[in-house]
Amino acid sequence: MSKVNELFGKKLAIVNFGIESFYRDLSRQNQSAVHVDWKPAAGGNKAAAEMLRKLREPSIAKKIDAANKEALKRILAAKPVLIGLSTAGEAIPGMTKTTVLHAGPPVTWERMCGPVRGAVMGGLVYEGLAKDIAEAEELAASGKITFDPCHHHNTVGPMAGVVTYSMPVWHIVNKTFGNDAFCTLNEGLGKVLRFGACDEGVYSRLRWMKNVLYPVLKEAMQIKGEIDLKVMIAQALQMGDEVHNRNKAATSLFIREIFPAVMKCSRSDEDKIAALEFINGNDHTFLNLSMPAAKCTMDPVFDIPYSTVLATMSRNGTDFGIRVAGLGPDKWFTAPAEIVDGLYFPGYSDKDANPDLGDSCITETAGIGGFCMAASPAIVQFVGGKVQDAIRYSTEMYEITVGEGNAYKIPALNFRGSATAVDILRVVETGIRPIINTGIAHKDYGVGQVGAGIVRPPLNCFLQALYECSNRWA
Repeated sequence: MSKVNELFGKKLAIVNFGIESFYRDLSRQNQSAVHVDWKPAAGGNKAAAEMLRKLREPSIAKKIDAANKEALKRILAAKPVLIGLSTAGEAIPGMTKTTVLHAGPPVTWERMCGPVRGAVMGGLVYEGLAKDIAEAEELAASGKITFDPCHHHNTVGPMAGVVTYSMPVWHIVNKTFGNDAFCTLNEGLGKVLRFGACDEGVYSRLRWMKNVLYPVLKEAMQIKGEIDLKVMIAQALQMGDEVHNRNKAATSLFIREIFPAVMKCSRSDEDKIAALEFINGNDHTFLNLSMPAAKCTMDPVFDIPYSTVLATMSRNGTDFGIRVAGLGPDKWFTAPAEIVDGLYFPGYSDKDANPDLGDSCITETAGIGGFCMAASPAIVQFVGGKVQDAIRYSTEMYEITVGEGNAYKIPALNFRGSATAVDILRVVETGIRPIINTGIAHKDYGVGQVGAGIVRPPLNCFLQALYECSNRWA
């Protein structure tokens, strides 16, 4: 009797690959079966699978592996430190009085979404370049204003990300590699410039931040010297933050660090009290520190040939863009930004939402934010889902990263280091896209924030990057 015929005389144990419904049918018939959650590489995309095959050839794969290990090494070696404050015009490279920086990849005025347009027009009024929104709109469309991504100027901006010449900015330096990063001060939540609001209340707050908050913090940092943000982020992760959409612990730690220096500065008691009350009342204060900390952590990976590590994720409300370490800082891969799946404030729904927006996903790029949601179970009350979802998101990210963090650890995962250094090849191979938690802006300018939720980058960004890697190296 052949071995094949022998099978018919035995009880079979069935292993099912692929379509799970076959496994469920077998189980209903009381058959012994195991389901293997398997998918073809690149989701069955033959062209992508062929490009992956070429890049997995031993001679090329060896170079990619070495380059990615070097990228991970640089990310882990980064030491982002807050050293002071300045104005955008004084500190940010290439900044002029008619330059307006924005979040995301490059975008023209004609293609800008509602909240970015609102923030741009509000910024022009704030700078005194236009007397009102109508005049600001005319100026923005005239060609006299230079629009450029924050990322092209060592800067990041939350949501619309608009930065204009006289706005105060935090100055962070990566002490390991010497590169700088900048970010504006956080206005708080709701009807604010970064969400596209542009009325007198918004301008009044921005002027107060420049005339009162900025001088207090600038002098306080001159007294303090510097603040190690890597240590502060690591501590905050142990205290329930993920430092993107939950910054309650990190902001509290920052207040503890800056408080004595604020009290020693020469400004009036009234100004010092007002500054401290503003920071204390805004849990998102630290977001505008975690973002540039992540930015100056990631920028040193750009000059590593053959590295397929994700160096930037960013969105402008029209397009989602990524940049890859081995392909350089000037090469963006873009696709239409998607609608965020989230929780909405009363009276709003996804019909009111603008597509995904902001530079803040630089936090996820650096292995924090959404990648550390397991460290922040309370975040699900803001962005939606269950605690189990937060844990699942964090653990899923290990499937697409080169390594784990040495400082940013997650208590709920037995203090495992956060998933670090996203490999675009693994993203395409597995179909697992990076997880991002984010705020949601109203699609029309002037309204502001309407919710928060979860989103992932379009897979097409990664497919384009894969094609470029294959075209250059394979």
